[in-house]
Amino acid sequence: MKKIEAILRPQKLHDTIKALHAIGVTAFTVNQVVGRGLQKERSGIYRGQNYNVSLHPKVKMEIVISDYMVERTVKAIVSAAQTGEAGDGKIFVSSVEQAYNIRTGLIDETIDELRPTTGEA
Repeated sequence: MKKIEAILRPQKLHDTIKALHAIGVTAFTVNQVVGRGLQKERSGIYRGQNYNVSLHPKVKMEIVISDYMVERTVKAIVSAAQTGEAGDGKIFVSSVEQAYNIRTGLIDETIDELRPTTGEA
């Protein structure tokens, strides 16, 4: 199993969810986060006070998926979330050693319903 963490622009979340659903990925977690990469600081004036914004609003999607779905999932996220400008985000893929089903307390070996059928890899 792998865990995919994708940090992307909030306005690209809906498109990314649609792209994931199109490939059969329906289980994920989304959090609102702030961060800074190559995007520049923004400054402005609010109620007569100058301000600088160095942390930008983002969303972080976390998806735990079977190994064979990683490449397809990453491609779907990139195609949906990419604008070509600084600040599009990052995708991190890491290994998951075990997952447990809270309801049963057992190790969950069927992390997704997308098991390869005979002949699929």
